[in-house]
Amino acid sequence: MTLDCLGQKCPLPVIALARQIRNAEVGEVIRVLADDPAAANDIPAWCRMKEQEYLGSPSKNAFEIKRLS
Repeated sequence: MTLDCLGQKCPLPVIALARQIRNAEVGEVIRVLADDPAAANDIPAWCRMKEQEYLGSPSKNAFEIKRLS
């Protein structure tokens, strides 16, 4: 699943992630595309708070999260 949040200011990419992760299967990887510089801090922080696995940023403006629960 890919969420295109390019052009959105934080916290909108995190809000989109929070809404869409419920539609993902446990173990599924969600890629968030976000170009707001705050996303680099906000998305990993959200993962820690929600106990989801932040897999990293495989490319510029892309963040991958694995649903754990």
